[in-house]
Amino acid sequence: MRTILVSALIALFLLSPAGAASQAWLAPVPQAQRVGEGVFKRLGWSVYTARLWAPGGVYTPGKPFALSLTYEFDIARSRIVDASIDQMARLGAPIAERPQWRAALEAVLRDVSKGQSLAGVYVPGQGATFYLDDTPTGHMDDELAQYFFGIWLDPRTSEPALRVALLGNTQ
Repeated sequence: MRTILVSALIALFLLSPAGAASQAWLAPVPQAQRVGEGVFKRLGWSVYTARLWAPGGVYTPGKPFALSLTYEFDIARSRIVDASIDQMARLGAPIAERPQWRAALEAVLRDVSKGQSLAGVYVPGQGATFYLDDTPTGHMDDELAQYFFGIWLDPRTSEPALRVALLGNTQ
């Protein structure tokens, strides 16, 4: 019972504007507020909860935003990188012409444990900075970042229901 109460209090804090402000990685997103969130499932199992943050809680292409993924179980970096490469290729990313992208993803993504979050903060023209919980893990260039975030935000995503949940009422 105590665990449920503590979890509920943490959830309420994170949903509040004060909770959003406490996540230092949101600093590059002016007036960051949550746009939406959704759960990515595979074979009926929840893999992660995705949350999209944008200025004033409204996602606008060409403006800064942040995407965080909070994992439901341990996943190795190699699996996250492989899945990212596969999804970007599905969206038409020039993976064969950019072999350095795998190394760039390996540099910024990490092994995750249950309850940990990977977050990416995109600033147009500057690329994206990544975090494991609140610890910076690295930066990727603008072109790769656009394809990477397309996994969730591109209209051709393989998970259209998750995209709708992330975009809330903004699209």
